[in-house]
Amino acid sequence: MQINKIDGILFKTMVVNGAENLKQNYQRIDALNVFPVPDGDTGTNMKMTIEGGVSEIYNLDDHDIYEVAKKLSRGMLMGARGNSGVILSQLFRGISKGLEGFKEVNAMSLAKAFQSGVSQAYKAVMKPVEGTILTVAREATEKLVAISSSRMSINEFFDEFIAEAKASLERTPELLPVLKEAGVVDSGGAGLIEILIGMKMAVEGEFVSEKPVEAAMHTIGTKFISKIEDVEFGYCTEFIIEAKEDLDEEIDEDYIANRLAAIGDSIVVVMDDDLIKVHVHTLKPGDALNIGQEFGEFIHLKIENMTIQHNETTDLRNINHVEEGQCACGEVHVKPVAKPEIRKRVAVVTVANGKGLINAFKEMGADYVVSGGQSMNPSTEDFIRGYDTLNADHIIVFPNNSNIILAANQSAKIYTESKVHVVETKTLAQGFAALTMLDLSGEIDEIIEGIKPVIENVSTGLVTFSIRDTEIEGINIRKDDYIGICNNKIVTSNRRRIDTVKSLLKAAITDDREIITIIYGADATQKEVNDVVKYIEKNYSNLEIDVIEGNQEVYSYILAIE
Repeated sequence: MQINKIDGILFKTMVVNGAENLKQNYQRIDALNVFPVPDGDTGTNMKMTIEGGVSEIYNLDDHDIYEVAKKLSRGMLMGARGNSGVILSQLFRGISKGLEGFKEVNAMSLAKAFQSGVSQAYKAVMKPVEGTILTVAREATEKLVAISSSRMSINEFFDEFIAEAKASLERTPELLPVLKEAGVVDSGGAGLIEILIGMKMAVEGEFVSEKPVEAAMHTIGTKFISKIEDVEFGYCTEFIIEAKEDLDEEIDEDYIANRLAAIGDSIVVVMDDDLIKVHVHTLKPGDALNIGQEFGEFIHLKIENMTIQHNETTDLRNINHVEEGQCACGEVHVKPVAKPEIRKRVAVVTVANGKGLINAFKEMGADYVVSGGQSMNPSTEDFIRGYDTLNADHIIVFPNNSNIILAANQSAKIYTESKVHVVETKTLAQGFAALTMLDLSGEIDEIIEGIKPVIENVSTGLVTFSIRDTEIEGINIRKDDYIGICNNKIVTSNRRRIDTVKSLLKAAITDDREIITIIYGADATQKEVNDVVKYIEKNYSNLEIDVIEGNQEVYSYILAIE
């Protein structure tokens, strides 16, 4: 059947079907990994990101395509994981902007909406790299903007769009030599195509499953219903707004704060690019929301009754974070988690997986450890939940993985109760070294600048196993070989793990190194760890050795060499 326009109902059906098609194929996307190691997570990240958006629109019955796209964008923004997931969320955020003012769209308007999406996605990345999902989305969009017309059907639109996206994907190895050497195409671009294929199938009346995409679990807030006897406390009202594109240049933090001063106090207003963050204590939260909506559209909001928290639930004061639990009825309920009553000047958040490593980070001073890392990247919302357990003026975040930095940065833009500073640690070894040397006694800018040389001075060594035969930079790698990676470069491959560790040490240790920390994983034996220590003591006697039982998955050894 030929479709000439898309309304909100059809758009929702298309997105849900696209998410389900990705769900059916995400493991294949994960396997498109440049390094032949078992940590490919692009497909997983994109799947979970779009499912976060689908959970927001799954039960929505709205014919207005802009309203559906806006809610989808918000869900994806909070659920975004990994670089690919964040870029995907920004692509759909831009599409939502491009659909503003439309209840339904034809092919020409849809092409312009995708053009808005591409522009937003490129802006989200500080240094866009061609040969990635960005290129695939851009080149396909450019073609459709050029050829689309009011006479083109939506069916024809997706036929052309997918064909050009596939052609662009095949060209990605020519733009990124590392893809060509590994014999793969860009995984993010491949994931996007699976979503587009699912969307096209829905236009044709084909559905991947009868019940696409299980709705993701989202926390259910505590509802307070009570007569307010003591009006001293009122409502803690916080929200984040995406500012209007035509917002008057004279409107700044002071202007908005002065508007809010008439109805409340404890006012904090921060303007960051096109986001406006507001915190206010007021007896009339509805009035605060009305003022806020004058400047743009809500992305996130939270209202808490401080009077009831004070008078009726003093043991649950400063509730901001909730833990999920599922009861027999199948509903996801929550129990409050209290913030510390004393506000700190600086709190520290880091990312890690493995019980031993998490405990080590906490012992070293981390106030909160976000669970995740390689192959299990945390979402924007995971970071925000962590921040909500803290009570601090400033929060320093160590992502400890290059694929987590974008989600951490996105959470920093959204969060309002503290100023969040993301220090871009790209490995667990860098995060470990940073925590070891972190001095929180100075001013926040001095603290962050002071830790950067420490991070830059760390060499990271990783030992894992290969999942396929390949050759990278002249190193022949066979499936199930143990491979050694030094500062994101494969330097050795051996059938025996101990031989890989020894070769990795030779490549990573230079005369100026003084300390080595060995963080061993769940599959490393105590005998092997002892053998590694003895080898270092014999061959690198100048090094101070520290050993931590990390219990991490994927990597048998993480070496921090300083």
